[in-house]
Formats: sequence, C-alpha cells, structure tokens
Amino acid sequence: MRWGVITFPGSCDDQDVFDALKRELGQKVKLLWHKDELAGHFDCIVLPGGFSYGDYLRCGAMARFSPVMGGVVKFARGGGLVLGICNGFQILCESGLLPGALVRNAGLQFVCQEVYLRVEETDTPFTCKTKKGQLLKLPIKHGEGCYFADPETLERLRNNRQILLRYVDAKGKPVASANPNGSLDNIAGICNEARNVFGLMPHPEDASSKLLGSEDGRKIFSSIAAACAGKVARHG
Repeated sequence: MRWGVITFPGSCDDQDVFDALKRELGQKVKLLWHKDELAGHFDCIVLPGGFSYGDYLRCGAMARFSPVMGGVVKFARGGGLVLGICNGFQILCESGLLPGALVRNAGLQFVCQEVYLRVEETDTPFTCKTKKGQLLKLPIKHGEGCYFADPETLERLRNNRQILLRYVDAKGKPVASANPNGSLDNIAGICNEARNVFGLMPHPEDASSKLLGSEDGRKIFSSIAAACAGKVARHG
C-alpha cells in the first residue's frame, strides 16, 4: 500500500511516522508538503503530531486552511483512510472530519508519559488487527489533548461505537487516575461515522520498535495495512 505523511510548518513527528512506516514496517511512504495540492494515489493519509503553525489561535486552527487539506477532506469524504496523530487529531477536528474538539489539559500542564489504552472496537481499518479489550501501551506528549464534545455528540459517539481507544490503568479500568488530560469519558481516540477517519492523541509511531521499548504502535499501522490488503483482495 502507499502512505502519504503531511508536513506542516511546525510538524515534529512527520519523520518519525515516515521512519516507522518505511523502516519498521517496510511500507511505501511519501512526505507531502502542506502547500501542495494532494495528488497521486494513496491508500492512507497521515496527519502527524507537532505544533502546526506554532499552534497559533488554537491547535490545528491554521493548518485546516493549508492547501493540502482541501484534498484530504475530499479524499476522506470519498472513503479514503485518514489517520490523525496528536496535532493531526486536532486538525481533523478543526476540519470537521471528526466531531468534538481538543482543549487544554485539565491540569493546564504539558504531559509526556506512557499510557495504557483499551481497544474498544475492532471493526475499523485502524483496529482490525487488535482484540476488543486489548491493552496497548503508547506514549503521549501534548498540552491540549483533553477531548471535549457536547452531550449530544458524546452520546452519538457512544451509540455509533466511534470511541476506539480509552485511557485505562494497567488493569484495563477507565479510572480518573489513568486519564492524563481530563478527556471526557477517558477518550483517547475516535473515528468518524463512516469509520475511515481516525484521530488519537497517543503516538503509535513512537512505539513501533523494540529499541523504543514497545511495539504496540505497530498494531495500528498493521491494521491499516491489513485492511487495505483485504480491500485489494476483494476488488482485485
């Protein structure tokens, strides 16, 4: 499959995503510049973490207007797979591809630590190689990662099973002490109703190698690769 990883001014995890996909998983990857139009064939577009446009106004608020984002929105609405990590998640919410918003952490402090995540749903291209209830250990590093949505949106996310990852403790319990940023309902990652756009605050690219102490992040990327391979097999 072919991946596209977008670089915005202020992105700092684009190369990490590129390396995880190319060197660790042997995937075909191309770095895309924010000022360019989205052109060419891609199976999945990744919006990486960082501080796009210096987080001016709000995280992701400026990046949503980058020329490349018009193509990303069109790609997503046409069924293409889009993955937003940390700042990428924020950009997806600002772009209207995902509901809700990411706001300042409850403690008003930047957090950088490893967290446990519980897989809530597996019928998506992003989690199909995981098991429901499986625990993943991934790092986080953000100052505005508190997921917020109005009550109606939150209820819709629950009813449509769009909450894919929750912050939990080592025993898999979604307790307050395991929630690093105050996100509603311990939400760490959600998808859209069509299940082809996924945003998460933790960083799978930083947990895709034994050298980094965890390979749990591979499960996200491997799920996407497997889903695309299955799609080709069905329609090939």
